[in-house]
Amino acid sequence: MNKQTSSTHSKLVLSSITLAVLTMMNQAAAQQLESGMQRVEVTGSSIKRLATEMALPVSTIKADEFTKRGMTSLADVMMALPQSNSLAPSNAGSGTNINLRGLGVNRTLVLLNGRRLANEAIADGYANLDVIPMSSLLRVEILRDGASSIYGSDAIGGVVNFITKSSVEGGSITAQYVQPEKSGGGDEQRLSATFGKGKLASDGWNLYATIDGRQRSRLAARDRADLSSNELLASIGRAPTLASGGYASPANFTTPSNKTAANPYYKTGCQAPYSIQGAKNTCIIDNNEYGTALHETRQLTFYARGTKQISDDHTLSLDYMRGESTIISARNPTQSVTAKGMPARVPAGSKWYPGGAGGVPAMAGLKGEPLTVTWSVADLGLASNKDVQLNQRLALVDEGKIGEWDYKTGLVYGHSGRKNYYNTGYVSGPGLNNGLASGVLNPFSLQDEAGKGYLRDISVDGQLNRDSTSTFAGVDATASRTLMQLPGGSLAMAVGIDIHRDTTEDTRLPITNEVSYANASSSHGEGARNVSALYAELDIPISKQLTVNLAARDDYFSDFGNTFNPKASFRYEPSKTLMLRGSANTGFRAPTLFDRYGYRLPGANGNTAAKWDDPTLCPGGKPGVAGSGTAVAGSVASEVCNVALPKQTGSNDQLTPETSRGWTLGMVVEPVKNLTLSFDYWNIRMKDMLANLPEQAYFQDPAKYKDLFVRNPDGTLAYIKNVTMNLGGQKTAGIDLTATYALPRMDIGEFNFQLDGTYLTQFENQLEKDSPYVSNVGRFGLASNGTTSNFPIITYRWKHTLKMNWKRGDWSSQLTQNYNSHYDDQNLVAAEYQREIKPYSVWNLTGTYSGFKNISIVAGVTNMFDENPPVTNHSGYTFGYLSSAASPIGRSYNLRMTYNF
Repeated sequence: MNKQTSSTHSKLVLSSITLAVLTMMNQAAAQQLESGMQRVEVTGSSIKRLATEMALPVSTIKADEFTKRGMTSLADVMMALPQSNSLAPSNAGSGTNINLRGLGVNRTLVLLNGRRLANEAIADGYANLDVIPMSSLLRVEILRDGASSIYGSDAIGGVVNFITKSSVEGGSITAQYVQPEKSGGGDEQRLSATFGKGKLASDGWNLYATIDGRQRSRLAARDRADLSSNELLASIGRAPTLASGGYASPANFTTPSNKTAANPYYKTGCQAPYSIQGAKNTCIIDNNEYGTALHETRQLTFYARGTKQISDDHTLSLDYMRGESTIISARNPTQSVTAKGMPARVPAGSKWYPGGAGGVPAMAGLKGEPLTVTWSVADLGLASNKDVQLNQRLALVDEGKIGEWDYKTGLVYGHSGRKNYYNTGYVSGPGLNNGLASGVLNPFSLQDEAGKGYLRDISVDGQLNRDSTSTFAGVDATASRTLMQLPGGSLAMAVGIDIHRDTTEDTRLPITNEVSYANASSSHGEGARNVSALYAELDIPISKQLTVNLAARDDYFSDFGNTFNPKASFRYEPSKTLMLRGSANTGFRAPTLFDRYGYRLPGANGNTAAKWDDPTLCPGGKPGVAGSGTAVAGSVASEVCNVALPKQTGSNDQLTPETSRGWTLGMVVEPVKNLTLSFDYWNIRMKDMLANLPEQAYFQDPAKYKDLFVRNPDGTLAYIKNVTMNLGGQKTAGIDLTATYALPRMDIGEFNFQLDGTYLTQFENQLEKDSPYVSNVGRFGLASNGTTSNFPIITYRWKHTLKMNWKRGDWSSQLTQNYNSHYDDQNLVAAEYQREIKPYSVWNLTGTYSGFKNISIVAGVTNMFDENPPVTNHSGYTFGYLSSAASPIGRSYNLRMTYNF
């Protein structure tokens, strides 16, 4: 919404306050008991009520469910959620995040105890769940109906509220170990300890703390070589041997007079395990040797909470969270790219020149011209980055009652820092090229002692290259009370205020200009935003059967002005076995601070995620099908065909906010005893969507996006402009289904079943305003929603989790199925390789025994039937399988033991 005049703003604020005066009954009504049950505040409302009274669709996952299902991280929780299109955190990046409805991580609001965290420090638009202490959690509540007038109108996809234990008495120590059945990495270890003291009821205070550590080792591609064998890749049209050169060890080369790449070791098979034969007399890097299926990760989190019961009606609490997440991301060895205008060249005087004194085989046709080499420095091994995120939050909360009013106030400060280091295998780019020019470095084999010493001298390992910070500071207050009695119960009202400030600062250090392989440049971006909001809620029990809830939020953004967003919901229960519910809302999301105020560089600062043909220098192929074009005269095929091309990403100071409208309509029914069914239809419409154009859009219609291919004076590609933009609209809709059934108690134990699923009826994107909508249901399509990953969102038609529980005495078990329906592959390949990806299903089994005093043991099998991840011809997935949707680990075993004291 555009800026309004101050007069309009005042009127909207007054209207918000008017509604607010109808909602302050939040905690007053909350203290009351109804039918012997205590009313609680449920995510999505400021008014406490019985959880069964909710008009909004809220899913709850209790902490003991993590244990029953053998989960070791919140990534496991989010991947199994049917309403989530989250990507598996198998690839290095910002850590674990959640993407409700496939709308993008920036549109899912993550809360801790109903309040925001400082966002991940670079993009500053979403929270990294890896920093949340899993051992501190009591439950997770997912509000599935979109934009929230209570928490923020930017929650277009929904709200995920992580709720910690309010108090702990005694202590516990938990150890968990996960071991894959197949050899290699991917094993996990987790250790947590919790201790608390004091009883609120009798002592008037409680203090507890928990610390939680987890680590996962790297799983190399060669540990699961069968998942990306040359035979498998060839069967889907992506045979690696079709590539014509590129960066390899030994190096491929061209000359000023001959731009066709060649390699002196091609005839002898290149040099395993560093490279394999490619096409047209070239060698190519062996991705199975260097690739990473799962990156090494570590998390260390801490949470402490102190609560003081000042009186029966007054409680003061202080909590502190500290979460540190480390990702060691590995990539192919350093490559010899042009650095500071100096190309990677081997002069005729070098002893490593083919046919020279160094023993490199002679090549016919060479006449002493300098060789431009594309070299992958095998001596250095994998290049790896260490990404360290540290997120801290301090929250002071005062809850009490004054007269007829219940109140809750909070003061929160969060600080998120992210530092990136060159960990191993990185060297100075100019230094590398100087070593080639001087003859000390051999691009056609491993180095002699002089070459090894030179590489050590130009190493930059251990140096910090990027430093980013984001902060969140806010104060909020909510007051509630009952106003009067209506035929259906108490008319309740809550009003609240929320004032907070967000800041971001992101700096790429000058060292990045030296490390040319990383393809980054020094930069700096910073921004800040103040947001003030008034919100109100009114709960109107019109009758015993019908309750209507009205809410509204009035926000003022220091950089975008005012926006007013209402929300209405109802709950109608004509009988004890049937309940109808629905809601409608509007939403508003300003560009993230990074999208609007982050770095802006004049040139390329990265490469495309997938390989493509340059439409000008490698024309003639099928649009969007990499490797189908032909290099023009004077161009090197391995540099312009079937290759990752330079790309420019970053912020855009012309961005405007996006808006949304959403509604839900559902029912909960109990057709027979012990069987409960719920159906909720949801519908979300967005305008002016903030996102990047998907890569395939450029190459499927290069004429349309010609202006976004920025070229150098000589016609070579400088970069593809891929900054954040205001695109067109998005339409998405579907049905959430939940079914629970408990069998009558039997001698052999208690059995219950639960199915949670989402059926997608619509997912359409519009790349530009007024352009046609394109459906993305059950296909990769052209979905573009500002997600943090380069991978496209996969929009399954149907996704579900099925749970079957059994319990008898000290024994219990759970069998779980996670299921994704079939969908079309990307299919930017030759027609004979176009395919459909089959449904994917993984079964997990756990068993629990609690018969020992103070000890609980859980053992389980994950991926019981050892299902491989789905195969894909999408060129962004290097290994040919969906690493973003499924784990390559295979069958694994986990053991968990908890000792309580």
